[in-house]
Amino acid sequence: MKRRLRHFRTRLLIFLAVVGPGIITANVDNDAGGILTYSQAGAGFGYSLLWTLIPITIALIVVQEMVARMGVVTGKGLADLIREEYGFRTTFFLMLLLLLADLGNTMSEFAGLASGMSVLGVSRYVVVPLGALIVWGLVVKGTYRIVERVFLVACLFYVSYPLSCFLAHPRWAEPLKALVIPTFHLNSGYLYMLIGLVGTTIAPWMQFYLQSAVVEKGIKLRDYRLSRWDVIVGCIMTDVVAFFIIVACAATIYRTGRGPIHDAADAALALRPLAGRAASWLFAFGLCNASLFSASILPLATAYYVCEGLGVESGIDKRFREAPAFYSLYTALIFVGSLAVMILSQQKQIPIILLSQVVNGILLPFVLIFMLRLANRPDLMGDYRNHRVFNWIAWATCLVMIGLTLFLVVSAFFSSKVPVSG
Repeated sequence: MKRRLRHFRTRLLIFLAVVGPGIITANVDNDAGGILTYSQAGAGFGYSLLWTLIPITIALIVVQEMVARMGVVTGKGLADLIREEYGFRTTFFLMLLLLLADLGNTMSEFAGLASGMSVLGVSRYVVVPLGALIVWGLVVKGTYRIVERVFLVACLFYVSYPLSCFLAHPRWAEPLKALVIPTFHLNSGYLYMLIGLVGTTIAPWMQFYLQSAVVEKGIKLRDYRLSRWDVIVGCIMTDVVAFFIIVACAATIYRTGRGPIHDAADAALALRPLAGRAASWLFAFGLCNASLFSASILPLATAYYVCEGLGVESGIDKRFREAPAFYSLYTALIFVGSLAVMILSQQKQIPIILLSQVVNGILLPFVLIFMLRLANRPDLMGDYRNHRVFNWIAWATCLVMIGLTLFLVVSAFFSSKVPVSG
């Protein structure tokens, strides 16, 4: 018994040493845009879209596990591998488009922070520059270990959404039934929201950040199984949070017909007369935490993969003089993104955020195909390349994602009501 307990304790300590990249990357997916999409799904369609969370979670696990495995096996970031296998020119244009998309994404995170704090009565002219200074100082002045611990603590604050949901007092039999029994409607609004939910799950930057984080953390092949569990736990966590956001809005806003909502702050305000001030504040606090968290990760992910793709030094554990391009790019993204939110009206911000969503959608199919081709290379991955059954699942997942994302991109050109997602 003592031997088993000692073995379990040892494995737990190893897992805690490995944990981080998978959980952090998946939870950043619940950014300001993701929270808006889930809130709109619950407020507009009740529980009818909950069933999509199960296949969405499976898709997220498949794709995220693949890049984590490539990072562990090759010891290189995804941008590094693309540059080595497909050349500098291809990588340069891919990085340029991703950079433009992530600038818009970063701006949307600071907009989400301003929106969430407005519910608590704080001006954007105070909270946005303060938030920008905090996220800049964390990465520029911290080490990888410190930054990762702060990010993991930020993941814990997503508990505000389950708490907010319980305060809304849903009839639990209804959402649990809707989770396992699919309901499908052919009206355009339902299909559009379905695409929005899928589109908010897998973004190009996530794949680059996860693989880079695995490499910088120094996870070895012997710890690959534990790294895979890190990814699985993270993917499940993020969609459990999504479940509670949808249920909270469905049990209150949808049931009373108080919609529609135009941003996540609207959802927080709508909860106040229906579920109480505490539920409203918890929802707004969750939005602020998610926005600040994502405003840290998105510029960091961009700095990682652009520097890797161009073959220059990158990494949080390096000082500014060792990786000037890395830190300069991170600083520029935060400065421009936060400044835009302070000086541009919400109406002028929307086209930029929408354009970044369109660019994300255009790039996602290319990134997924690059990933799958690399993960199937026997000379690169050896015995850890995709096996046949896994490959079928991965290709099917990616083809569905590509089809839905392309549909979302085409739709974006004809509508200004595209769900802005992470």
